[in-house]
Amino acid sequence: MNSNQKYCKSLTAYQRYKSHEVKIGSIGIGGGNPIRLQSMTTTDTMDTDATVAQSIRMIEAGCEIVRITAPSRREAENLRNIKHELQKKGYNTPLVADIHFTPTAAEIAARIVEKVRVNPGNYADKKKFQEIDYTEESYQEELDRINKRFTPLVKICKKEGTAMRIGTNHGSLSDRILSRYGDTPLGMVESALEFLRICKSLGYNQVVISMKASNPQVMVQAYRLLINKMEAEEMSYPLHLGVTEAGEGEDGRIKSAVGIGTLLEDGIGDTVRVSLTEEPEFEIPVAKTLVDRYSRRLPHDAIQSIDTNPISPFDYQKRHTHEVFNIGGKNVPIVIADLHKKNKINPAGLFSLGYHYSIPLDKWNIADMACDYVFAGNNTINFAIPGTLGVIYNHKTWVKNKGERCYPLIDAKTYLDDLELSADLNFIRTSLTELNDEFISKLTADANAVLVIETSNKHGMAEQRRLVMQLMNSDCKTPVIIGRNYKELSEEKFQLQASTDLGALLLDGLGDGTFIQAENCGSDEIKMQTAFGILQATRTRISKTEYISCPSCGRTLFDLQETTAKIRSKTSHLKGLKIGIMGCIVNGPGEMADADYGYVGTGIGKITLYKEKEVVQRNIASDAAVEALIELIKDHGDWVEPNHSL
Repeated sequence: MNSNQKYCKSLTAYQRYKSHEVKIGSIGIGGGNPIRLQSMTTTDTMDTDATVAQSIRMIEAGCEIVRITAPSRREAENLRNIKHELQKKGYNTPLVADIHFTPTAAEIAARIVEKVRVNPGNYADKKKFQEIDYTEESYQEELDRINKRFTPLVKICKKEGTAMRIGTNHGSLSDRILSRYGDTPLGMVESALEFLRICKSLGYNQVVISMKASNPQVMVQAYRLLINKMEAEEMSYPLHLGVTEAGEGEDGRIKSAVGIGTLLEDGIGDTVRVSLTEEPEFEIPVAKTLVDRYSRRLPHDAIQSIDTNPISPFDYQKRHTHEVFNIGGKNVPIVIADLHKKNKINPAGLFSLGYHYSIPLDKWNIADMACDYVFAGNNTINFAIPGTLGVIYNHKTWVKNKGERCYPLIDAKTYLDDLELSADLNFIRTSLTELNDEFISKLTADANAVLVIETSNKHGMAEQRRLVMQLMNSDCKTPVIIGRNYKELSEEKFQLQASTDLGALLLDGLGDGTFIQAENCGSDEIKMQTAFGILQATRTRISKTEYISCPSCGRTLFDLQETTAKIRSKTSHLKGLKIGIMGCIVNGPGEMADADYGYVGTGIGKITLYKEKEVVQRNIASDAAVEALIELIKDHGDWVEPNHSL
């Protein structure tokens, strides 16, 4: 892999990225330590009893580091009481003070707790969405100002043995950074590097870094680029992974797994926080499930190394493929549902796949999350299927059932033989071990072939990535469907694993569809929701409303979980719309720029509404704010009435 593209030790052999160790009290992060789990309290920091009680629930769920917001001097001072009460109860878990706008609060906290978190975009800069034309001299003056403001905290941390996290957030990049680097992963990285260089110049290395975004694609690119830039400057700081404002329920879990899991697959990450709009103790089992896979990743079957990486790891470029029917080319990725183990396939069996048949009207209603193909295997379908649906049979069964919109699935070995094929579309099942020059040559000349790639390797994502890279380096433009098999998993574990395995490839533009086969891993509906959720999280196919929803903390100014549920109940039918729901604005009004509409707490019982990054209405009473949001969506022409027929 070229050094200017390098971001991990290997693209094919699993190994942890080696950072230096940072001590958070008695807990080591980085170095040879296991990946640590952490979360953040949602209570008022001035309510000592509530914060202590919630911290204990988090710790008993497996939380190794507890973060608590300290927006002002008062909260920072009260961290002493919280720490004392926890120790009295026998808990010595390290505490982290979460700081944004108040350097004096950080300096107080650094003398009390084991770690402070600062956000570069808020700590020394302001954000007013102003574009500023800096000269080299004026930009250096700004860096000197940051140095002067940040240095006292570094010196205190160094003296007290306190660790620090420099937590860059995509939504809170300063006007200065945006003016020079734009709203980009590079801007996120440079924002952190400015602070890291100050730490390095002062001989302080007890620093952990994060590059968080609500968009997993931006988040992954930023972490990769950070490693690349750090290595160029001989830095090796541990990495804290997280997708900020991931949301709630399965959407939050899928989005978190896509972002965090993609990096973990390449050995990147020393500590993890899953940000869900739920109670913080519920975040820990999700993080643990994501992380535990990698304690068992080695040994895995060897995968041939990659000499030429055809993918740019720091920006998204979809692999160029030719179009076969509705697959490849400029089409969105397709979804194949697996029905091959059903005893019998009937119209009712398609209900969970997004196709609802109305007997009185004798017609199909098709949902936004309806699969594009079903794999029937050796089963046969003896009823009129919806006009948007295709059926895939095993080749021998297809030969006897060559109806309209019916296509064969063929293994790679059989494909090389002289056999009857569809004149329109053929699915060829293969794995990396079967990829050879003869096979690739035939594929390249076949305008009707679509690959369904499989793996049984414990390091399966890397093996499938290696397969697609070989196609790219051979200039083979055959579309690729990512196939994965799962068995005997809980619904949550299935969703997290599938989101990691498929999401990592889709984030790099390497898939034209998904084919998930999962035995005893939940209902057909769960499998469909997972497939479409992965495509949504990777921004490769939008089929529903997206909620950029923060996990709440002591700064939150309304009941975030209740409000998110209320907004979701009224807007979940608005396909493709992105709605930001923020308890406060510390993670940045820039998150509103990524959302179409924003709902932000700006005072006790007061809500401010945004259209993208622009404030539209300020200080609306919270009991009227959801309806005001709906009116705002209507005013801008983005509202449609819900279709209750589905």
